[in-house]
Amino acid sequence: MIEIRLCDDLATIAPAQWDSLFPADNPFCRHGFLNGLEQGGSVGEGTGWLPQHLLLYRHDSLIAAMPLYLKLHSYGEYLFDWTIAEAYQQHQLSYYPKLVSAIPFTPVQGPRLGIAIGEDAAELFTLLMHAIKQRQQQLGCSNFQCLYVEQPLQRLLAKHSMLHRYDVQFQWFNHSYTDFNDFLAQLTSRKRKQIKKERLQVSQQNIAIKVFHGNDLPDDFWPHFTGFYQATYQKRAGHNGYLTAETFQAWGQYMANNIVVFAAYAVGKLVAASLCFKSANSLYGRYWGCLAEFDKLHFECCYYAGIDYCIANGLRQFDAGAQGEHKLTRGFMPVLRHGFYDFSPTVLSKPIADYCQRERQALLQHYELSD
Repeated sequence: MIEIRLCDDLATIAPAQWDSLFPADNPFCRHGFLNGLEQGGSVGEGTGWLPQHLLLYRHDSLIAAMPLYLKLHSYGEYLFDWTIAEAYQQHQLSYYPKLVSAIPFTPVQGPRLGIAIGEDAAELFTLLMHAIKQRQQQLGCSNFQCLYVEQPLQRLLAKHSMLHRYDVQFQWFNHSYTDFNDFLAQLTSRKRKQIKKERLQVSQQNIAIKVFHGNDLPDDFWPHFTGFYQATYQKRAGHNGYLTAETFQAWGQYMANNIVVFAAYAVGKLVAASLCFKSANSLYGRYWGCLAEFDKLHFECCYYAGIDYCIANGLRQFDAGAQGEHKLTRGFMPVLRHGFYDFSPTVLSKPIADYCQRERQALLQHYELSD
C-alpha cells in the first residue's frame, strides 16, 4: 500500500533517503541545497515560500518525492506570472495562495519528481497529481505550477492537460574548445573584439580573479560574500535579497563539493565574487555580489571566468543565470525552458489558455527557436 505524506521540514527526512530519489549530478534537488534554504530561513514562515513537499511511502520506505511550496506571492520563480495575477485581481478573484513545484530562487531546468529505482514513474506521478489536486481544493489555491521541468516529466505533465508556458534562457556550450582563444575564434570579429576589450578593462584595474572550490574557501569568505550579495540587492531592489547569511553558511557546509567561486581581488582585498554550483557536466552561475563598482567586473566573474573554468575542466555547458539577451553577444545561445500550469476553473480559464498559446508563439518567433 502506498501512503502520501506532506513534509514542511526537510530536516526530518534523512539526506540519503531524499537524495537517492534524484539524479546525483543535479545539485539543486539535493537535500543539502533545499534544506539549506529552509534551515537558513530563506524559505518558510514569513517568506511567502512555505514547504509542502509531497512524499510517497510504501511500507515506510520513501519511493517518490516532489519539492513543493505553498506560495503567497510570485517572487523568486523567474518564469513569472504577474500578467495572470493582475488579471485575477482585475476580476476580483484571489490568485494567492498557489502551489508551486520549483527550486526557490533557482531557474534551472531539472527534475521535479524523484523516483526510487524500479518504481513506475507514470503510476506514482498520477498518485501525486491526485494529491496535489486535493491540496489545491483544501487550501483554496488558484493553481498548481511545475517550473523549469526537464524530460520525461514534461511528457507526463502534458498528458494531464496542463497549460504549457515557455521561458528563454541563454547558455554557453563547450564544443571541445582547447582554451579561451579557441572559443573566441568561433565568434564573429565584433564579438571577439568586445570580449577582449572587456577582459582587458578588468586587468587594467589591477584586479586578480581567483578560483576556489567549496572545500578551499578562505575562512572569512561567507561573511564577505553575504555583504556583497546584500549590498548588490540593496542597490538594485532596495532590500537585502532573498537568501540569508545562514543559508550561504549551510550551503558551504552541505554543498561544498558542488561549489565553485570566482573571487575578485583588488590590491589583495576581496572586492567581489560569483557563487556557482557544478555537476559532473555543467556549471551553474547563481549569485553575484560586489563591494564597489568596477568596470566590466561583473562580466568577468559571471561569464568569462566561468567559460574559462568549463574549458579547463571539460564541462559541457554553462548556465550563467536567468534572463539577459546581452549574453548573446558574449557567446551564449538561447534555449527553451518549460513550465506547466493547472488552473482551477474560472471565467479566466479560456483567456489564460489563449494567452499562454500566444506567449509561446511569440517567444519561438522572437528567438527563431523550434518547439
